[in-house]
Amino acid sequence: MDKFNSFMERTIVPFATKLNEQRHVAAVRDAFMYTFPITMAASLVILINNLIFYKSGFIAQILFLPKFFPNLEKAQQLFISVTNGTMNILSIFIAYLVARNLAKHFKSDDMLIGMTGIAAFMILYTPAVVKDGVSYLPTTYLGAQGLFVAMICGMIVGEFLPKLFNIKKLRIKMPEMVPPAVARSFNGLIPIVIMIMIFAMANFFISLIAPQGINEIIYKTIQTPLRHVGVNIFGIMIIAVVQNVLWLVGIHGPNTLNALRSIMFTESDLANQTFINSHGTAWGVPYRETWGILNDVFANMGGSGMTLGLIIAIFIASRRKDYREIAKLALVPGLFNINEPLIFGLPIVLNPILAIPFVLTPVINILVGYTVTVIFNWIPTPAFGLTWTTPGPLMPFLGTGGNWLALIIGFLCLGISVLTYLPFVIAANKVALNNAQK
Repeated sequence: MDKFNSFMERTIVPFATKLNEQRHVAAVRDAFMYTFPITMAASLVILINNLIFYKSGFIAQILFLPKFFPNLEKAQQLFISVTNGTMNILSIFIAYLVARNLAKHFKSDDMLIGMTGIAAFMILYTPAVVKDGVSYLPTTYLGAQGLFVAMICGMIVGEFLPKLFNIKKLRIKMPEMVPPAVARSFNGLIPIVIMIMIFAMANFFISLIAPQGINEIIYKTIQTPLRHVGVNIFGIMIIAVVQNVLWLVGIHGPNTLNALRSIMFTESDLANQTFINSHGTAWGVPYRETWGILNDVFANMGGSGMTLGLIIAIFIASRRKDYREIAKLALVPGLFNINEPLIFGLPIVLNPILAIPFVLTPVINILVGYTVTVIFNWIPTPAFGLTWTTPGPLMPFLGTGGNWLALIIGFLCLGISVLTYLPFVIAANKVALNNAQK
């Protein structure tokens, strides 16, 4: 461990320190940190709706709530709109905040530049659908699936618009009696017109290639290479790596690959359920290598990247006050596999220290699951259908129909994730110390 820590201090820590000082990375990092209260609030509401008000929810099941409240799921309508005002428009927040953070770096008009970041993002957005004379704007890429484009728009606007603002010939001078807010708007009018026109022209040329816009290009570029991956351990590990790498650059990995995973694994999952319904056991199911079995059961505790292990590692070894405070708030959602507070709060996005264990930890635990179920056949295949909010360490136990060795293996996987994250949490302490000294 000492040798590994020494290696981290010599190589990764200096690199991470320099990267954290880079203005674009800092702008994105701070943007996600500013959205933390919103994502945290949304996560708690999602948790309540799925655990208590969903008939298959974990708490609803153990308290037998559907038996006492036959119309339990109707209560979800109380809070279902919260997601539309938080998670589902996250990309708009990020486009604004990234542009504004860069504007502050250049000591420019951060409010106008931030709003222009939103304008640029919406110019490049998927075109509206007209039906019966009414125009409908798809919401698919307003949330986490549009984060990559939102970051790019924010960075371009935040980098170049302050430079246009500094060109005196582009300013419209107003008389002194004009209110300051009006004068401020006119000062930035011509630069904003130029920036908006550039994005409009870019959108036109992109639409010639992809009628649904730049988001369609990104989606197809990701989906096409993975289309023919089969139901096997290698395909599952490839998808796990790609999914978490996407998270690291601000693209919602699970949502982006959801359609692909459904195509690949739905048939095999249904075949397993049919077998269990007929035989009453998970021993001998026809498909033992599916995404739901190897990833969701063994490698998704706390959410993508096995981040429940990261929370525990932070409590054990982190000396960073910001990490510990966020971990405290993220613990309860993390127990039920909701980890947006960590991904956007620490953040994990564009975090060079946490990127390695975030990608590596699920791969290790997928291999553990493969070893105990396929190679040695120590436990039944955990193919019983479970809701995604089931606490991570319990997934192998419940997925096998109550095998006690599977419960032990579940906690073993959690322990492996903690040990994998620990050295990197310690390295994050060094990065914070270096930044403080500078």
